[in-house]
Amino acid sequence: MYPEISVILPFYNAELTLQRAIDSILKQSFTNFELLLVNNNSTDKSAAIAGQAGQNDSRIVLLDEKIPGVANAMNCGLKNARGRFISRMDADDLAHPEKLQMQYEYLENNPSIDFVGSEVEYVPHIAENKGFRRFVNWANSFHTPEEIALKQFIEIPVINPTIFFRRELYEKYGGCRDGNFPEDYEMQLRYLCHGAKMAKLPEKLLEWHDYSTRLTRTDERYSTEAFFQTKAFYFKQWSEQHNPFHPNIWIWGAGRKTRQRSTFLEKQGLKIEGLIDIKKTKPDAVFYKDLPQSGQLFIVSMVTNTGARQKISAFLKERNYCAGKDFILMG
Repeated sequence: MYPEISVILPFYNAELTLQRAIDSILKQSFTNFELLLVNNNSTDKSAAIAGQAGQNDSRIVLLDEKIPGVANAMNCGLKNARGRFISRMDADDLAHPEKLQMQYEYLENNPSIDFVGSEVEYVPHIAENKGFRRFVNWANSFHTPEEIALKQFIEIPVINPTIFFRRELYEKYGGCRDGNFPEDYEMQLRYLCHGAKMAKLPEKLLEWHDYSTRLTRTDERYSTEAFFQTKAFYFKQWSEQHNPFHPNIWIWGAGRKTRQRSTFLEKQGLKIEGLIDIKKTKPDAVFYKDLPQSGQLFIVSMVTNTGARQKISAFLKERNYCAGKDFILMG
């Protein structure tokens, strides 16, 4: 009999944290699962730790993926997964004992939802990064499919090691793609682009441990520019469906970085009609208070300064601009 859930845990040189991560899955209150441990060319004791765990619990499946990269390791797990549901786990994190049970019950009770994550508890192991803390607080602040759909172009909407989804998503739309982009964000945007509905449980079901070796710190595929390129590709497809003025857009933000990142949108065929700024002194930008009433243009806000996003959204809503219809936040 096949397991209900396939938990995929790729690892590479994770000897210091792997056992703890494995144990947190084996101690789940929901027990009808398989745990696929995917070794991605480890040179430390990780493989031995995984092998010993496999001898002690028949639910563990040991896999090897020789092609380097977490996307390839994840795909190895997906190809071998037998469960109706797929759950992701990272080798340096810790799952709450009720994680699988709560996410399984949520999807069973909500057939219109395809993909569910959860909030996380942020655990830094280095000097705390305020940017990471802000990201976690942001990611923990919204939960509904509607909120996720509107916030998908700001950052990755569901923190990756919390994801839990129906295997049909993988069968229809593929797994991870390997390239010069953040593979986890690309996969979520691709699923959303195809109409998948994502939700997030309001409970902290994962300890998200932050080490200096985290890929988001060390791999160029997680650079800000790589994120914007990925956003631009999927935003073009989103705009075709939701922007009444497609391909025409207005960009909120006239700074140097915003102008540079706007070129990613132009490369996707979007036409920038003008720029909007909070300063009257920008000669080639419209002063924000001079914007027309809603229904005459579509705005993409690309301002990333702390707190600015909320102020821009609040201002536009005061002017009767509707998120997802008259404007979208990006960046």
